[in-house]
Amino acid sequence: MPLYEYECKSCGTRFEQLISDRRAKVRCKACGDPRVVRVLSTFAVISPAAEASSQAEPGPCGVCGAPQRRMCETAER
Repeated sequence: MPLYEYECKSCGTRFEQLISDRRAKVRCKACGDPRVVRVLSTFAVISPAAEASSQAEPGPCGVCGAPQRRMCETAER
């Protein structure tokens, strides 16, 4: 069953709904109004290559990979 995201034209609430039949009538979960529109849902995908490239290079800092300790805000002081 696909999961769709909707926005209510009456109150502006965004909500998700599992739909088993494309002809099913969807109503707003907050106000019950049937005037809803399906909106484009966004999602994130992280590939192993992207995950590896986003990690800090090893270095003396150990947190951010900076060449010296305590050069960044995230390092313990």
